[in-house]
Amino acid sequence: MKKSFLGLAIASAFVFASQVAQAEDMYRGAWYVVPGATYMNTDNDLEADNGRGGFLSIGKELSEHWDIQGRLGYNRADEDTGIAGASGKYKQTALGLDALYMFSREKFRPFLLAGIGAARNNVDYSNVGLSDKSNTSWMANVGLGAQYLFSDKFGVQADLRHQWSRADARNAARTVDADETIGNTLFNIGGIFRFGAPAPVVEEPTPEPTPAPLAAAEPAPAPAPAPVAPAPVCKPQNETVTVSAEKLFGFDKANLREEGRKVLEETAAKIKANPEITAVIVTGHTDRIGSDAYNQKLSERRAKMVADYLIAQGVDSNIITSEGKGKTEPVVQCEGKKVSKKLISCLQPNRRVDIRAEGTKQVGCQ
Repeated sequence: MKKSFLGLAIASAFVFASQVAQAEDMYRGAWYVVPGATYMNTDNDLEADNGRGGFLSIGKELSEHWDIQGRLGYNRADEDTGIAGASGKYKQTALGLDALYMFSREKFRPFLLAGIGAARNNVDYSNVGLSDKSNTSWMANVGLGAQYLFSDKFGVQADLRHQWSRADARNAARTVDADETIGNTLFNIGGIFRFGAPAPVVEEPTPEPTPAPLAAAEPAPAPAPAPVAPAPVCKPQNETVTVSAEKLFGFDKANLREEGRKVLEETAAKIKANPEITAVIVTGHTDRIGSDAYNQKLSERRAKMVADYLIAQGVDSNIITSEGKGKTEPVVQCEGKKVSKKLISCLQPNRRVDIRAEGTKQVGCQ
């Protein structure tokens, strides 16, 4: 491997490590295709120039952290025969299956990859009495890279990988001596075209009710004798505020939106104005789309984010607890299993955060 390209690989590794982030979004199980171009740094034993080519990958989001990509690639480079007037071409066709470990589901998605497959290495000569060589063998590669999504439907992917296979390229002139395992380093970049991922759902704002006009005052009737009041029914003073997840967070996010902050500031003011409140329980809920583990984790993150913001607004941290219920307590049921905009809209009431305030003051008791 040439030193300049090795330096690029090391530099890319440091940049990659500095960009790793935690996953925040749900993967949603999208399919995608990645057509792109390749720059190939050929094995020194092949005595070939660096080459170029292209590839086509088909990918699937399997879970919060794992993708799988099937990949077909073709690269070629000029062969240095060392004989005047002679020329040659080194060509490689590779078909493989790569597993990608995704560090994030945000727009910027760094990953590590490893894969196996098959490769066909050809060395073709012209204008010289050397026989062409070809070999089909196993292929393996490891690397690192990143995706960046500009939208739900389009993004870019780049990766740097080292690829091993076997070649049968020894010739009688000893200009090429590569009949063992060879290693090519590939830099790939391409566009991501995603499909099967749902579009964000925008909740329509609820219109403010118009106050009814005041009726003309009528003379008050003479007061009637006060009836004897029955014995009061005592019950604890509890109140639950339910806030739509779309108001608090972006679609499949756990970061508070500006609209959500205003709702929580009003809720915090009410809690602080009632010293009888001794406990505030924040509970996060999600819809049924996605895995149980992911929904549980997302509901916990959202509930904790709300609780932390209430504390930041002055609510006593000693009375606040947060918990996540995942998708175990839906308030609506919707038909269908395929993720679609219609299904996401139908399940909207299930994506919520409940803020329950419990007080010691008894309603109806002195």
